[in-house]
Amino acid sequence: MLKSHSKIVKKSATNLDEIVFGSLVEMGNLVRAKKISPAELVDAHIARIERANPQLNAFVHMAFDQARAEARGANRARRPRRTNGIAGALHGVPITIKSSIDVAGFPCECGSRIRAGNRPAGDAPLVARLRAAGAIVLGNTNVPEFLMAYETDNLLYGRTNNPWDLGRTPGGSSGGEAAAIAAGCSAGGVGSDGGGSIRVPAHYSGICGLKPTPGRIPSTGHFPESAGPFAQLGVVGPMARTVGDVQTLFEIMAGPDPGDPCAAPVPLRKWKDREIRKLCVGFFESHDFAPATPETAAAVRRAAKALEQQGFHVEEWRPENLDRVWELWWNLFGRAGQMAFAPLLAGRDRDLSPIFKEFRARVALEPPLSADELLDTLLERDDLRRKFLAKMESFPILICPVCAIPAFRHGERKWTIEGRKVEYLKAMAYSQWFNLFGNPAVVVPVAQSPDGLPIGVQVVGRPWQEEAILAVAAKIEEACGGFRRPPEPYTSA
Repeated sequence: MLKSHSKIVKKSATNLDEIVFGSLVEMGNLVRAKKISPAELVDAHIARIERANPQLNAFVHMAFDQARAEARGANRARRPRRTNGIAGALHGVPITIKSSIDVAGFPCECGSRIRAGNRPAGDAPLVARLRAAGAIVLGNTNVPEFLMAYETDNLLYGRTNNPWDLGRTPGGSSGGEAAAIAAGCSAGGVGSDGGGSIRVPAHYSGICGLKPTPGRIPSTGHFPESAGPFAQLGVVGPMARTVGDVQTLFEIMAGPDPGDPCAAPVPLRKWKDREIRKLCVGFFESHDFAPATPETAAAVRRAAKALEQQGFHVEEWRPENLDRVWELWWNLFGRAGQMAFAPLLAGRDRDLSPIFKEFRARVALEPPLSADELLDTLLERDDLRRKFLAKMESFPILICPVCAIPAFRHGERKWTIEGRKVEYLKAMAYSQWFNLFGNPAVVVPVAQSPDGLPIGVQVVGRPWQEEAILAVAAKIEEACGGFRRPPEPYTSA
């Protein structure tokens, strides 16, 4: 779809409804070529938001006056600014940011009444880097309370709907961001991911999203803070409609920051095509822990076949001990996470959303995490990670589902797949495993379900090799078609 959008844009820069569904990179090219102005581009996105958001409820805050003022300033700018060696890649391009990340003057409430009214004075480093590349921030997007759900809903701003089917969720916790991008309300943006919160919404909404290696993009300015046992789980990363757009956002945001405990000065790398084609690819379609739907498994097969036809060596490989990997992830994300939130929540039960109470009830089924169990979790995590990374020396690329199912209906919490009962949290295990291991992973749209819902496939790589998985994902995207525009008018199936 990237190529077709590019042709449409070059043919008629006045067809703004098509432009807002095009490539972020192409928008920047059009602005620099003076075929469209930043003001026109911002106004086109604002018109799109005003049309689509009443049905989607993707936004928490819309800074239209500020965006228009910045667009006028971009119109007058003689030279695009540079960041990470990229000259004005986003000059005049409208983007959005998840409302758990600091944007100066925007509400950063993380979907909770407990943080109602919180407005940071400054931008998170990643936001500052995007602005330095010329991006214009239109607003920020909705999340579940404290990001602890795969459905986006809260007591402050309500429920976000999926543009493919209003009766279904766009996922969580970056659900508002995914819905906005899929619906053409934003050229791209930023989410965060501690258990699939970028990848699952990208998969549900038919867009692309990257969970980077912890520290590759600074998480400074994100709430909750990525620290302690959560530092290896939680990351921030780009979301957009094409792999190329995700890569551009990644290259702009990447780089160390002293506020991120995992930060490392890893330089950007340009892989040559012949180097990428030498990477052996492993894949698995489903796992007994949470069986994937037949259409999900078929999408993985399709992606693997597409790479094989392009000359890659592709072989079935299912990592070991994934049942135990999930238990360790849950110890850190669920049980330790509950302990970390406890002081903030004391005496505030009446202010908590039903979805967050549901998460707390799930955690309460198990005893509090002891110090010994936490230590054992961290030690065993490192042992299993070491074995997994050793296997990745043979298979530097792994392709698998993003989660067991396409986008689910609001309120659903269990499904029967291949005769097996699959519960809500475990359906997302395909993403959660790689939060525990700290691997980068990117999602690319590959297929559609019998109900017409998008299905993404996950491409996992070795730590610090985001550029490699993006290159492989781009080859899958080219072969399988990539982003498709959701049908309109938006309805519930």
